[in-house]
Amino acid sequence: MELKDAIYGHRSIREYEDREISPELLEEILDAGIRASSSGNMQTYSIVVTKDKELKEKLYIAHMEQSMVVDAPVLVTFCADFNRMRKWLALNDAPVHFDNFMSLMIGAIDATLAAQNCALAAENAGLGICYMGSTLANCDQIGELLNLPENVVPIVGFSLGYPAENPAPRDRLPMRGIVHYDQYRDYSEEKILEIYKDRNEKGWNRYMEVPRLKEMTEQLGLKNLAQIYSVAKYTKESHLEFSQTVLNYLEKQNFMNNE
Repeated sequence: MELKDAIYGHRSIREYEDREISPELLEEILDAGIRASSSGNMQTYSIVVTKDKELKEKLYIAHMEQSMVVDAPVLVTFCADFNRMRKWLALNDAPVHFDNFMSLMIGAIDATLAAQNCALAAENAGLGICYMGSTLANCDQIGELLNLPENVVPIVGFSLGYPAENPAPRDRLPMRGIVHYDQYRDYSEEKILEIYKDRNEKGWNRYMEVPRLKEMTEQLGLKNLAQIYSVAKYTKESHLEFSQTVLNYLEKQNFMNNE
């Protein structure tokens, strides 16, 4: 597959063939991740590859019972990791810090860049992936299951395997609604309505075509896609709860030192 085709043909895959990924191909995909850009070339991330069925069953709960966690042959978790670097600093008589929020952000960016490189390499080889926001939302549970030490936090993860479905690629907001030249230019109400016009229609139609989603929408009395996002999918209450989970875990993992 041409890389351009992989990029423009991306879609989230939730159903997988009962087929293993060869060690050689998996190593090639992971090596692509390691070649990603990295702040200061510190590579402050670790990649946890999970194939053990019993462990995936436990991770299935932590990942909010998403079926691809157990159905895909491989689950890949990308973690911000200053544990390794801090030990290297200590062994070389260098100041040991990197235990603050800025460090966490650097590691999170590094981990995300590596994850996307792996995703592109996997899709370019004919595999499918599905990113899971539950990696960060339930970082405490996932961190415990993956035996993550202090100064390591799961940031992003995806299921990986051979697709057993071929969903249509999702629509994207138009470039004119996302790209700003020279400086950010805030949006007028008219511009917002124009940018989201297709999304409003296509997103709403997608919900109406799936019986269980249509039923949920009708039960909640939702009238448009914006209401679906803020009332049904991503409520304020859930985001506040997940925010506190993440903050508590960052404290536990030694990333909130302010001194």
